[in-house]
Amino acid sequence: MFGFLKQFLSPLHSARFEWNDGGRLAAGFQGGAGDCVVRAIAIAANLPYLTVYEDLREANASYAANKKNRLARSLNARGSSPRNGNHRDVFHDYILKQGFAWVPTMQVGGGCQVHLRAGELPEGKLIVRLSKHLTAVIDGVIQDTHDPSRGGKRCVYGYYIKQ
Repeated sequence: MFGFLKQFLSPLHSARFEWNDGGRLAAGFQGGAGDCVVRAIAIAANLPYLTVYEDLREANASYAANKKNRLARSLNARGSSPRNGNHRDVFHDYILKQGFAWVPTMQVGGGCQVHLRAGELPEGKLIVRLSKHLTAVIDGVIQDTHDPSRGGKRCVYGYYIKQ
């Protein structure tokens, strides 16, 4: 009935995608893991995977030893390995120390304003925060082990941009 509206709707153009494990395989790691934070940082900051992995393992262990909250208890229970995933409270400061600045793209109650698609993110080296995932985007090209864009519909919560 409203088919004529299709001419006014622009097609979604997902950002280009290139497979990149951030040096995980070369570092001797095998199998699947929840290590998207390590991979994204290694790719965008141009650091060795193993260096980022060990730094985040130490940051997780330090957080678990020095804090008395639910996250610290969880890290103590499951271990400090970045293979099990990383929490924003731990990785945020680490990323900032690598020379990145945080740019939020979503406000509470504001809805999704920026998507993981061509033309909606700035050029440069980015670590993009999505729901339950971090990915590297370098000059508009997604660098990850899978395409997380959901055809250009994936909402971006914010991104870290290299200064």
